[in-house]
Amino acid sequence: MTFSIQPPAAPPKANEPESPGSDISIDSDGDLNAVHLAKRNKHAAIITPGEVVTDDPQWMRCESNYSRVSALDILKLKQSYRGHGTAASPGSTAILATVAGTLLRTNKLLSIQPLRARYTPEIGDLVVGRIVSVETKRWKVDVSAPLLAHLPLSAINLPGGILRKRTSTDELAIRTFFSEGDLLVAEVQSVYQDGAASLHTRSLRYGKLRNGVFIRVSGTGGGGGVVRARRQVWTITTANGGGDVDVVLGVNGYIWICKHSRGELVASSEEAKRMNDITRMEEAVSESMYSNRNDEIPPRTRREIARLTGCVNALVGNGIRVDEEMVMAAYHASLDLDGDGDIDMTMHPDEDKEADEYLGGSRGSRVVAAAVEAAKG
Repeated sequence: MTFSIQPPAAPPKANEPESPGSDISIDSDGDLNAVHLAKRNKHAAIITPGEVVTDDPQWMRCESNYSRVSALDILKLKQSYRGHGTAASPGSTAILATVAGTLLRTNKLLSIQPLRARYTPEIGDLVVGRIVSVETKRWKVDVSAPLLAHLPLSAINLPGGILRKRTSTDELAIRTFFSEGDLLVAEVQSVYQDGAASLHTRSLRYGKLRNGVFIRVSGTGGGGGVVRARRQVWTITTANGGGDVDVVLGVNGYIWICKHSRGELVASSEEAKRMNDITRMEEAVSESMYSNRNDEIPPRTRREIARLTGCVNALVGNGIRVDEEMVMAAYHASLDLDGDGDIDMTMHPDEDKEADEYLGGSRGSRVVAAAVEAAKG
């Protein structure tokens, strides 16, 4: 894949007034404003597929002469179009939109953020997935991508913390580790040429998920949903005696909220550190790593998990990004609204304490508005 940079066209001077029907404006750095580059109605906020974004040669573009490239280069070229949402028009300097969305500019690169799209795996992403099928030496995992991800048997921690080559005995027992329908959190280790992801769960942070609730929202494809952030997994000390709750935000838009299950592991790891024995810590951690039995969850913890679930759904419903900052702001805002009498009686005819935890409708909008204000402050 090659890029061609052509001589830039002379932009109008910043002090010159714009002509009455002009679609071009100047940024603070003296460049053309990409929002006004498209030859379209200036009041339209959405760019549609096939629409001309710009014909100015100063913007970066990919060569699209298919007659001089191989089939593999064409595949890579199409993948680059899918990533940026633009395509170069053959035989002209025009850049066309390939998806419906909003126009973004990064230096001299134009990209379109799609309104709705499937997750595109990238190396290092933390994802939540569901096992779809079990094969001889691997599992296939649904991570909301166009293709199913692969989790090789060699990319997981075996019970007992054993680091060794996988044998035929491990292959026969592969279903005891993960079976169809199991949820897990993993990291993208590599991406194949066709776009499928290869996962691994070698870290103690990853593995099978239990004792919680699963939420599916939009991912990094576009719209209000999960975004890449500094931290995707954290523990919340909830109010009302709910204890600690873990929140796992998968970059692919899959979210897991569960009871904190690592309290007993802290003591084990501290003991292992005192004994300077890392292997013993691995053994203590992996005893219940592949268990399918959920622990007993107190009612107060269930309520706080439901409250966090409502906060996430309220953020997504109002088109707000989902990350640690916004989830925590929405959670504290929902606590502030408790007991204010603002209860949706159409959804909850019985006025009781549990009705205060409902975060839909106008109450959810109030929570989101308060969270946005808190984030700005």
